[in-house]
Parts: sequence; C-alpha cells; structure tokens
Amino acid sequence: MGNSTNYFFRTIMATKIYGLIGYPLSHSFSIDYFNQKFQAEGIDAQYLNFEIEDANQLMELIAEYPNLDGLNVTAPYKEQVIPFLDELDGTAQTVGAVNVIKFVRNKAGELVKLRGYNSDVSGFEKTMSPLITPARNKAMVLGTGGAAKAVKEALSHLNIDVQLVSRRKSATTVTYEEITKAMVAAHKIVVNATPLGKYPHVEECPDFPYRFLGNEHLAYDLIYNPDETLFMKKAAAKGAKVKNGLEMLLLQAFISYEIWTAEQYQP
Repeated sequence: MGNSTNYFFRTIMATKIYGLIGYPLSHSFSIDYFNQKFQAEGIDAQYLNFEIEDANQLMELIAEYPNLDGLNVTAPYKEQVIPFLDELDGTAQTVGAVNVIKFVRNKAGELVKLRGYNSDVSGFEKTMSPLITPARNKAMVLGTGGAAKAVKEALSHLNIDVQLVSRRKSATTVTYEEITKAMVAAHKIVVNATPLGKYPHVEECPDFPYRFLGNEHLAYDLIYNPDETLFMKKAAAKGAKVKNGLEMLLLQAFISYEIWTAEQYQP
C-alpha cells in the first residue's frame, strides 16, 4: 500500500487518521501541514500519505485502517474515486471531481457512507479573487483533468470566461499549437492546471507561447513545489505577475478539515 505501511505502528496510537491518496506524493506538503496543526492544537489525530498505484486500492485502504476518518484526493484520482463513493455534494457533482472524502458514521461509529466534496473550487476562488482586475476578465486554463475542472468552476463564480487548453483537440478545448497572439492578449489570466513542472520534474513546463505574455497578465500555477516553477519563471520574464498554488493548498486544506469534523452522524 505504498507509504501507508511506513506509518502503521505510529498510526495505531492516534484515535483518528486522516490522509492523502494519490500517485506520486513526494511533492506533497499536506502531511506536514496537518500533523503540525494536530500537534499545535492538541488534536488526537494523525495525517498520512497513502501513495496508491491504482484507485481500486481505495477500499483496501479503508479496510486496512478502520479508524480512517477522512481523505484528501490528489492526481490522478480526483475523478477516478467517484465510482467508489456513495454520494457527492453539489460542487463535486457539478465539477465532476473530488478532492475530499468524508467518512460518515452512525452513533456506534460504524461507517455508513463515503461522501465526496470539492474544496479546490472554494480554495482557488478565494486565492484568485484579490487578483482580478478589469483587464483580467478571461482566462486560459491549461489542462482538462480534475484540477482544471475545479479552476474552471471557480472562475465562473468570478464571472471569468474560460478557454480550456489541451494537447488534444475537442469541442471544448484548443490545442497549444492553436494559441495565437490575439488569444493570449484577450486572456489575461493563464492557469497551469497540469502536473508539468511539479517536483521532481522541475525542468518541465506546458508548451505555451510565453512570448505573447505581458505585464497585464497573471500566470497562476497550481503547483506549489517548487516555489517557482519553470512556467512561472518564463511568464515572469515577460513581465507577467506570477503566483504558485501554496495559498490554494492551505485554503482547501482548512476547508477539508471543516468538512471532516462537521457533524458525522446522519440519520
């Protein structure tokens, strides 16, 4: 079960276990954030990384850890976990991606159902809102996975028109090769919602025409490790304002914990 076995003898000391599922997880800061929070606030809980190689291992993981009380979900499983869940909240259903799983239990502590949520939408909306300017009323979102879907939904809440960019042409996307100078000029927000550039592959970045960017542009990378991705460096070199995904991570993590610790019992 990947990294899960590395923590087994430590986890049995905690009343509640929370964790992150994804593959790979070497880039993730969530484990440090939550365990520092639990220690600082005297919470009898522990957060673990579960680096699973297949979404089908989710139910095996739940059986192995009976005191598991909540999970975060990261790439590549934000969409793949949905068939294993009993229900989705409205935002997760609209987006079609889940990054928070709540374990709903009855009064006896028995697991009743798994409920999926998406805290990425709210987290991204909150971090993006102060950066909106009159010129920044259209966005290009690079990628079409679960993270990109959450970003698109968040931007719609901010009345920002979105153009999705993908390596493959579809009815709702343009390809990187089709991006023109005029398109970049019209879309003053560019969001990297792909994993390109994430640690340890720091030499990678989306094949975007950075030469068309200017000082009115905002280049936002959902990646937070490294602090400054190659995507951000190339955008900054053309005068664009850049931001990484650390604030979004912290905001969505806070929302995740609120979801997990809300009233557990549902009749």
